[in-house]
Amino acid sequence: MSSIKILIADDEERMRRLVADFLKKQGYTVIEADNGMQALKIFIEQKESISLVILDVMMPVMDGWETLRSIRQYSKVPVIMLTAKSTEADELLSFGIGADEYITKPFSLMILLARVQALLKRVNININGKKSFDGLEIDPAAHTVHAGGREIELTPKEFELLLYLCDNEGIALSREKILNCVWDYGYFGDARTVDTHIKKLRLKLGYKGDFIQTIRGLGYKFEVTK
Repeated sequence: MSSIKILIADDEERMRRLVADFLKKQGYTVIEADNGMQALKIFIEQKESISLVILDVMMPVMDGWETLRSIRQYSKVPVIMLTAKSTEADELLSFGIGADEYITKPFSLMILLARVQALLKRVNININGKKSFDGLEIDPAAHTVHAGGREIELTPKEFELLLYLCDNEGIALSREKILNCVWDYGYFGDARTVDTHIKKLRLKLGYKGDFIQTIRGLGYKFEVTK
C-alpha cells in the first residue's frame, strides 16, 4: 500500500465508496468522511500525512466550500472539488477559495485519477510518498532526509518540524503556530524553542537550510530558492 494518503469527504455513501475503492486499487491509502465537519477534524489530526483532499460540495453539517476555507487556514494541500453544481459561478467560487481542481458529476474515474496524479506530481509527491525540493529529498514513511545526495540525521522533532514546514511551502508561519502544530497545544515551552530547532535544522541541512527563510517579526517560511 502506498504511503500517499487521500482524504475523501462525500455524504453520498455509494459515490464515496466507489471513488475510495477505485483509488485503493491504484495503490493509494484512503480515509473517508461523510460530512465536512468530520473531514476537517480528520485533516487537522492527520494533516502532516494527508497528501490530497477530495471534497463534495453539498454535504451536511459543513459543506465542501466551508471545509475548504477551513483547510486553507492550515495547509496548501491539493484539493479537488467533486460536485453536481456545474455553473460557472460555483466553479469560480471554488477556485477563489483555494480549490486546485473542480470536477462535475457524473465523471470518469480515469479522469479523476489523472487529476489526482497531476496534482501530486505538481507538489513533488511521487508514488512512494517522497517529497523532493531541488535536491532535498524527504521520505515520510522511512523517516529519512537526503540533501544533495547525502543522508541527514535528524532527531524525531527536527524531522517533524522540517516536514511541517515543507507541507506548508510558501506560507509564512508564526513561531506560535509552529510551536502549537509541531509541539502541540499542550506544550508549555516558549517560541525560542522553535528558533533553537530551526538553527540546528539549518546547520544539518547545509546550503539547503537556506530554504527555511526567516520572516522578520513573525517566524519562518519554507521556500525553494534558486
